[in-house]
Amino acid sequence: MRIVHVRERTVPIASAIANAYIDFSKMTLSLVAIVTDVMRDGKPVIGYGFNSNGRYGQGALIRERFRPRLLDADPASLLEQSGDNLDPHKIWATLFKNEKPGGHGERSVAIGTIDMAVWDAVAKIAGKPLFRLLAERHGGEADPRVFVYAAGGYYYPGKDIELLQREMQSYLDRGYSVVKMKIGGAPLADDLKRIEAILAILPKGCSLAVDANGRFDLQTAVAYATALSAYDLFWYEEPGDPLDFELQAQLAEHYAKPMATGENLFSMQDARNLIRYGGMRKDRDWLQFDCALSYGLVEYLRTLEMLKSYGWSPKRCIPHGGHQMSLNIAAGLGLGGNESYPDLFQPYGGFPDGVGVESGYITMPDLPGIGFEGKSDLIKEMRALAS
Repeated sequence: MRIVHVRERTVPIASAIANAYIDFSKMTLSLVAIVTDVMRDGKPVIGYGFNSNGRYGQGALIRERFRPRLLDADPASLLEQSGDNLDPHKIWATLFKNEKPGGHGERSVAIGTIDMAVWDAVAKIAGKPLFRLLAERHGGEADPRVFVYAAGGYYYPGKDIELLQREMQSYLDRGYSVVKMKIGGAPLADDLKRIEAILAILPKGCSLAVDANGRFDLQTAVAYATALSAYDLFWYEEPGDPLDFELQAQLAEHYAKPMATGENLFSMQDARNLIRYGGMRKDRDWLQFDCALSYGLVEYLRTLEMLKSYGWSPKRCIPHGGHQMSLNIAAGLGLGGNESYPDLFQPYGGFPDGVGVESGYITMPDLPGIGFEGKSDLIKEMRALAS
């Protein structure tokens, strides 16, 4: 058993949308295919992966650094002890060989992209959905029913409050019970009008989350916190720079309601520093670490163990990214849910064909691997790369 090829293509996911920090007009991602010599139904098993939106494609790192390490390794060194499957942990160690600790920048995204493809291949070789494989390996019980929320509410030219309301109403009409919009790309007074316009259309039992994408200094974050305290929001997300743990901790003194952050922390060590120094409250706040950006599921498992040691439940984790990898992790390891982009970053976001949202939840189908083969527009792109 061996990995035969590792293929990568950098593809555009450009859009005219913007959040408080960046626009997405030149955004890319890396699509990866790991081809093995394992045959199923007369075809080689291929694992697929890609990186989440918000970070650019990792083609140069993958091609120049990480793919050679993987292909040059002794194939036997990448297998489970039984020899019956690939070992994601051994593969991760091979990818990280000759890397210094710290500086968890773009390399964490490159490794996370490959790691996703590895786990897809591992579950396919085992003939199981990844979420069921994870539950079996980690002593839990798979729950195919996963909470999802609809992320949107971006800024773009000509988008007024009426268009924002239409967008959010479309998510509610599709079964979501929690919707999220951007803040910080307009003055506070204008953002409050946008927030109140969405709250006005929410049915009973539905909630709104807001996301500043790390834009604010402490003074601005506190000003928003003071104003937002008047509303019953699902959460106030990433008000300041993701590595400014002091700002996050001080903000907790001004905002008693739920906050969320973590999507731009790319290692277990950075996540641990957030828990140690960021003032996060395990009874109400949410953690948004995204495995596809932070060295993959192998590292995410370490992060979950760290959280457990600090008394945090995995139910407080709702990953960023809106991809099927995190859906499988949520269903297999008991997370609190997953982000979803109903209309954005396609075909890489969303669910397999025919999977709908009911009262804020989706039900995972029993598809081998991560389940990419069940999403027709996405698997078409993946197969084109693999072939």
